[in-house]
Amino acid sequence: MYYDSGWTAWQWVVMTLMMFIFWGGLAALVVWLVRGRTTPGRVPTAPAPPAPPRGADDLLAERFARGEIDEEEFARRRKILHAG
Repeated sequence: MYYDSGWTAWQWVVMTLMMFIFWGGLAALVVWLVRGRTTPGRVPTAPAPPAPPRGADDLLAERFARGEIDEEEFARRRKILHAG
């Protein structure tokens, strides 16, 4: 009686697959948008400006902090730097 307007098994399979594709795509879109806003690595940012060149005082202080030179050597070299 309603054989001409009924759905076949393949039509049900296609409809089910399309439903999963639609809702899965929508969920993936929401996840992609949320992660893009909350993850700093995902958002394109401008490159960091180059670090300013370090001075001789900074390098001398780093060597002293690492223990490469002692206090006397640090004071002597600093005196030489500031003298001339």
